[in-house]
Amino acid sequence: MSDAAQPTAAEVRAAAEAVKTALDRHLAAVESRSGEDDPGVYEAFNQLAAAAEVYDELLYDRYDEVTPFEIPGAEDALPPYTGPEEPNALSVLIRRDYTVVEPQRLLAQAQRVEAADDDGTGTEAAATVHGALGVLFGEFEPDEIASRHKEFGLEEGDSTLWVTAADEPADPGEWLEAPFESADPQQVVCRFDVSAVFDEEIGDDLDEEDDLDGELELDEDEDLEPLDR
Repeated sequence: MSDAAQPTAAEVRAAAEAVKTALDRHLAAVESRSGEDDPGVYEAFNQLAAAAEVYDELLYDRYDEVTPFEIPGAEDALPPYTGPEEPNALSVLIRRDYTVVEPQRLLAQAQRVEAADDDGTGTEAAATVHGALGVLFGEFEPDEIASRHKEFGLEEGDSTLWVTAADEPADPGEWLEAPFESADPQQVVCRFDVSAVFDEEIGDDLDEEDDLDGELELDEDEDLEPLDR
């Protein structure tokens, strides 16, 4: 980065003062919180995270230094729950992604189902991959597909499950065209996500530890005296 593009020392100092102010606001919000999911605490947390991020960036750009702390982003957490305390209805929204890795296995399984259910019409829906998927998902419940996906030539991808609360159940047919679009994040009771991204992050951490171990072992070897022959 060129000197002209670098922030000034005054800008870095102002960002540091903004972090101090945000810290005071966050502590005050925590001390006066009205409950576990107080919106004031949530807002103060976001302001602190934003101020810390700006300060960290300016500090690095100006002095090539970083802060010793990290505040998770607001996108990593659900917003405060504002739904009913005693919900009369629940919605469970699930999305599971799959990859077709063994088309022949998928076709064979669908053809078995079709043969067992053959009523003489001879539709042969299982002759194509998309037809086979229709046969299998029409025959088995989604949870059974999830537990037996390898038998059907599928590989699991990301998945998410949301549990939302409501005072009254939705009207029949109201959300069928876009089930997740009608979900209010502030009425999500709990959420469970499964993603290969999480495994990659863990794997990256392990790789870094292995690299560090290798460097340490190399340093130890360099200190060893050569064997006498």
